[in-house]
Amino acid sequence: MAEEKQTENQENEATPLNDEEVDVEVIEPEDDVVEVDETATESVADEIADLKQQLSDADDKFLRAQAEMQNMQTRLAKEQAQALKYANQKLGLAVLPALDNLERALQVEADDDASEQLKKGVEMVFGTLKQALSDNGIKEVGQVGETFDPNYAQAIQSVPADDEHPADTIASVMQKGYMLEDRVIRPAMVAVYN
Repeated sequence: MAEEKQTENQENEATPLNDEEVDVEVIEPEDDVVEVDETATESVADEIADLKQQLSDADDKFLRAQAEMQNMQTRLAKEQAQALKYANQKLGLAVLPALDNLERALQVEADDDASEQLKKGVEMVFGTLKQALSDNGIKEVGQVGETFDPNYAQAIQSVPADDEHPADTIASVMQKGYMLEDRVIRPAMVAVYN
């Protein structure tokens, strides 16, 4: 009985589990190489080179535009700072003739008590106005005895120099000059020793 089981097992091993046959087809690689068209390769290479050039040009334009924007922002900031710095120029120029007139009024001699009181009032207004200009960066230039500088004063008369008064110094001031910060807003009209 043991022999019968052993032969039966061998028969079962020899027969496939299902009765279908399996066909296996082996695909062998082809030895043919695909040929590439050289003109197509050159065309693609030319297109790549063209696209690289376009990208380079676009990058260059972008960098130039960015630099231009930074320059514009810097220029605008400078212009705003300068406009703020010299904002009082127009007002100063408008007030200077009134200041000149007040100074001329102070040169008139007071005859009586009423005139003296009026003169004191004019002195107070003159002092207040002069202080307001000074507080806003407007300063007087071109004083008698200073060395003549054509950047700050305009010579309208020449006076002969002597031992007490050296050449190129201011002899007298006909109209006071003023500066706002570092800019002359009205040059002084002066007589200069020669």
